[in-house]
Amino acid sequence: MPTLICGPGKENIMNRPIRLGVSRCLLGDKVRYDGGHKHDPFLTKTLGEYVEYIPVCPEVECGLPIPREALRLVGDPDSPRLVTQKTRVDHTRRMQDWAAGRLAELESENLCGFIFKSKSPSSGMERVKVYSESGNLAGQSVGIFARMFMERFPLLPVEEEGRLHDVHLRENFIDRIFVLRRYRDMLKGGQNLGNLITFHTRHKLQILAHSPEIYRAMGRLVASGKSMPKEQLFKSYHEHLMTAMRMKATPPKHRNVLQHIMGYFKNDLLPDEKQELLNLINQYANGVLPLIVPVTLLNHYVLKYEEFYLQNQTYLRPHPLELKLCNHA
Repeated sequence: MPTLICGPGKENIMNRPIRLGVSRCLLGDKVRYDGGHKHDPFLTKTLGEYVEYIPVCPEVECGLPIPREALRLVGDPDSPRLVTQKTRVDHTRRMQDWAAGRLAELESENLCGFIFKSKSPSSGMERVKVYSESGNLAGQSVGIFARMFMERFPLLPVEEEGRLHDVHLRENFIDRIFVLRRYRDMLKGGQNLGNLITFHTRHKLQILAHSPEIYRAMGRLVASGKSMPKEQLFKSYHEHLMTAMRMKATPPKHRNVLQHIMGYFKNDLLPDEKQELLNLINQYANGVLPLIVPVTLLNHYVLKYEEFYLQNQTYLRPHPLELKLCNHA
């Protein structure tokens, strides 16, 4: 049994890195319109220890040079065009034709997610400025490539590097990519109900921390698994799983899960130990302590009292400790 609080050993992760698509400029490659880059150290130095990146630069890969005239979205925010800022050359069709082929290639890469460059007219996943024909701000939209990617892979976790600076959004994204990788690992053992039940049981508390309602729906789905066609069962479960994991794991939800775990030790802990643990859980829920504090103590009790069911719960070890995702109040 690993002793790390937030994940399996780093060496195990590195043997099978998670594959993520990423906007190439975020890795430090000088592919932007001005010949520069937007290197993000968290992506390369921290998260990069656990993932294998598939870099994509839509503008360069569709044939535009470095450097090049800056692009912007123009027209209807619901269906904007990709146009050069000064010369007004429309590259929409060029980008769409290239993207259609690139997305087909990415389908074979077994990606567990994608990290886009924020505000980019090709790769921004939200709040990209759209201008009218006269040059005035007309609204906001999604980058041409990012929109096509999300339509092609609606269940894949996606984020922007700017949003990943928010610790809560960062934790949610990394939760999702690790859960998806474990789900795919389960599928390698065969699409059978036994494997699905084992996966669902191991992820019970983690899913509850994101969405108790969807977890209950997933439980009903698994319970009816014998009466459903296998393809329908696994498709529906996958959709429920990724929808649940998109939901924020809030302090009140975490507190309910932590108190649920505490209940497993009602016959083991002394009164002062119970009070200490309850105080830590409440201090976390009130924003005084980070989640790592009650989780660390619970992991100690899991090992001390050899609670087999909790040893297998991903909630207590969702991702590697080195990512430091449980350390914020």
